[in-house]
Amino acid sequence: MIFSKLANVIRPSVSAIAILILNAFLIAAIYWTLFSLPWMAFLSGVLVAAILAEATRVSRAEWRLLRRTAQLSALKDKFDQESRLRKNAEEVAAEIRPRAHLIDEVMPTMVAFVDSEGKFRYHNRAFRNWLHLRAEQVDGRHVNEILGEKVYHEIAPYVRQALDGHMVKYERTQTMPSGAVFKLAVEHLPQLDDGGQAVGFYMVSDDITAPDDVMAHPDAHPGTASQALFVDSFSEHLTGREDAGAEIVSAIEQNKFRLFSQQIVPLAATRGSADCQEVLVRLAEEEEGMMPPGAFFPLAEKHGLMAKLDRWVVQHVAEWVAPKVQKNDWRGGSVLFINVSEATIEDRGFPDYLEVILLEHGVPGALLCFEISCSDLTVQGGKAVEFARRVKQQGCRIALSGFGRDKVMFDQIRGFQADYLKIDGNVILNILRDPVQLAKVVAINEVAKKIGVKTIAEFVENDQIKSKLEEVGTDFAQGFGVALPASLGA
Repeated sequence: MIFSKLANVIRPSVSAIAILILNAFLIAAIYWTLFSLPWMAFLSGVLVAAILAEATRVSRAEWRLLRRTAQLSALKDKFDQESRLRKNAEEVAAEIRPRAHLIDEVMPTMVAFVDSEGKFRYHNRAFRNWLHLRAEQVDGRHVNEILGEKVYHEIAPYVRQALDGHMVKYERTQTMPSGAVFKLAVEHLPQLDDGGQAVGFYMVSDDITAPDDVMAHPDAHPGTASQALFVDSFSEHLTGREDAGAEIVSAIEQNKFRLFSQQIVPLAATRGSADCQEVLVRLAEEEEGMMPPGAFFPLAEKHGLMAKLDRWVVQHVAEWVAPKVQKNDWRGGSVLFINVSEATIEDRGFPDYLEVILLEHGVPGALLCFEISCSDLTVQGGKAVEFARRVKQQGCRIALSGFGRDKVMFDQIRGFQADYLKIDGNVILNILRDPVQLAKVVAINEVAKKIGVKTIAEFVENDQIKSKLEEVGTDFAQGFGVALPASLGA
């Protein structure tokens, strides 16, 4: 060990020592040859050659050192880049974890992922509850094994289409062991790799069985029945007892709800316009991680409290914005979007309540835009049109959300006199990989411009989607790729 260390210390000096010894030898030779000119010339040439050889060796060593330094620098840059990517991935994972928990544990919609070999690689609780199976009984098993040969034979064409990269929608019936027959609405959403090839698909299923049919088979629990169980179980989680209606009323009266907002930003087509905000309502415990955002809505609907909650939101939004209006501190053109429930659409007293609130706080109606879903417009029909007419009399605006998901005729929209169309997020999420969805967005934008309606894209998750929306002429964008929800006014 000692000799090895000594050799490592001496090795760099060996060449220099050798040259010094050679110089001494040459000088001695010149001296002993009595300075003979031929000998001096020969020995000088040997000396020059030795010096050049050493210089070449040193130059080569320096070049190797520079090359290794450059390689180390490149490796360091690559490591720094990978560290940043890992940190970003961890931050994104932390952001989506609550949403993933919502899908896994709470949401009544059945979701499963099937890989390219037809085997289940992911499944949420609702899916497993439907099948009465544990997670280990589903993991890695083929669709044929889990759903049965009869069902698999029925859906096999749709499975092939999904694995070819096509989004598929269909309806089917399923007979349970008890003899109950359920009707399911199913979607296959392909998952594509960087090369555009399908590596599997998400199977999303909803029970659309008529309520009367479900009641005829009380032993079955998916779909509508599972949603009722979800509401009941959530009631217990929220209040510790089955009757949660009084607790929701108490939360409203004691201001336990909190208002949040998410920015709606203008794109290239409307650049220069002010940002708008969609108002979101949360129960205080939600922001402490105790429950998913908005999870109390099924509870409020079950107990007939949505209209009361909508009035609470309107009142507190008006209270919040009034001082800004009085101080001329409100951005011109900015609008606050407020979702209204089916119960509020049916509430004939709401427009009168709205008028009183606006007058009391001195808030112009043009600052508020009420969102009505396309499904509510289809179901409510004349009631939704009358609601829109009366709130527009107060100067307020109307937005139609979820547009493009259901079949709503543009003539119906024109008669409805909407100011904004919010293009459904499920359409927006697929515009980069599905030409049909992109064509749908282009068509909606073109027709909306002809009838004088602004378009807002929902679920804008990244800059690539945002750029494509700017390219096709969408007016506004909203989603986690644009801005995360924050406390109202933050």
